[in-house]
Amino acid sequence: MSTAALTSDRAVLADLLPATTASRARVRDAALVLGGAALTGIAAQIAVPVPGSPVPVTGQTFAALLVGASLGTRRGLLSLALYAVAGMAGMPWFAGGASGAGGATFGYVMGMLLAAGLVGALARRGGDRGVLRTAATMAAGTAVIYAVGVPYLALSTGMPFGQAVAVGLVPFLIGDALKAALAMGALPTAWKLTSLRG
Repeated sequence: MSTAALTSDRAVLADLLPATTASRARVRDAALVLGGAALTGIAAQIAVPVPGSPVPVTGQTFAALLVGASLGTRRGLLSLALYAVAGMAGMPWFAGGASGAGGATFGYVMGMLLAAGLVGALARRGGDRGVLRTAATMAAGTAVIYAVGVPYLALSTGMPFGQAVAVGLVPFLIGDALKAALAMGALPTAWKLTSLRG
């Protein structure tokens, strides 16, 4: 299938990688899923503590959203599921080298899994091909992460919901805007470059 056909048929960036047979497509998809999980785990090690909050600033959320947008719903979900399961099993690649389930920030990991699926679905509908569409796609994914992460933070720590919002959402809004700006530049540019190449 040509690049031109793929770019008009609800493709995501990963679909542009060649796979001439079904077995090669499976190998490609497995490598993409593994790579997406590894990227998220590596990005989680960029962790800056936030005073008064059990939640650090990380590159993890940005990686999870990029994985979803680049790989699509199925591969994005599988990548983040692999990331979550490996971390729960003891792989030290949650934020700051943590592992295991049940910590105060584990809800954000679950939110990232759902967000990768949503962002992948939106990307398949062109949500990563223009600046404003990418901004809306990233905002939707970020909202899902907080919709799961903040209530989980409140429940796991026993803090009131308002306090969980104050320490688990508000301090991160500026950083999330910067991450969205990066995606707004990177994803539409990647599509433009592929159309020039095709």
